[in-house]
Amino acid sequence: MEVETAPLPDEWLIEALPKLYRERPDLVHPFLLSLLDDHEELRWSLVVRAYQERRINLGKAAEFLGLHELELRERFLELGIPLRLGPADLAEARAEVEAMRAWYDRESKESDV
Repeated sequence: MEVETAPLPDEWLIEALPKLYRERPDLVHPFLLSLLDDHEELRWSLVVRAYQERRINLGKAAEFLGLHELELRERFLELGIPLRLGPADLAEARAEVEAMRAWYDRESKESDV
């Protein structure tokens, strides 16, 4: 006879998941990647939040969402999300350059196929 499992309380999950991730990233990381792959709205929300909190720039946000920076810029404008144009510092400028290189490399590889 199987016993039905009770749902875990949200508060417990929110507290326990980061701890488990630090202890067993091999267990948690694949699940998180799968969750983000299966739920585009969640991925979008996390990336937009990181952008709005200035943790990532527009180029990195576009990379995480699989869009060209110009596409994301247009989408942000449509949604009323304020754009931060230009890097705030040298580290952000370098990150933008790397994001563009990664995008061009990916485009180049896809066109070779």
